[in-house]
Amino acid sequence: MKHATIAGVVLAVVTLAGATACGSSDRPAAGGTSTAPTAGSVAATRPTDKFTPLLQQALPDVPGKTFTSAVVDFPPDGKGVPHRHGAAFIYAYVIEGVIRSQLEGQPMQTYHQGQGWVEPPGSHHVLAENTSATQPAKLLTVSVSDTGDPLKTDDPH
Repeated sequence: MKHATIAGVVLAVVTLAGATACGSSDRPAAGGTSTAPTAGSVAATRPTDKFTPLLQQALPDVPGKTFTSAVVDFPPDGKGVPHRHGAAFIYAYVIEGVIRSQLEGQPMQTYHQGQGWVEPPGSHHVLAENTSATQPAKLLTVSVSDTGDPLKTDDPH
């Protein structure tokens, strides 16, 4: 039953993400991390991504673990700051556009709408960018993390 419950939550999140794909939110990034441009950061020369949590729920059958979904919006020519997700297991799905992504030690990959990837716990996400200079791109991320851990920690600048 545990897997059916998780699958139901994932389906609900994907449905919600599709319904909100044209909307945006001004909520700050969870965990106190900001994706706003700062002096000396990658964002100083290119627009940055915007991380918006959608749902955060403790897993009832897995004590100490939390399920989180979020949308990551990339403006045209947008690029994310290199970051980590701690001990979280991440699944990313391209809702709109084309995203170029690279985990440390892995080859760079390009993902189109409808494609996705996983980031194992402890991964260092060194590249995440919109490949288009004129069209936005959007990801749905789903994670299972230790309850209370920050969802995203940007690298120091």
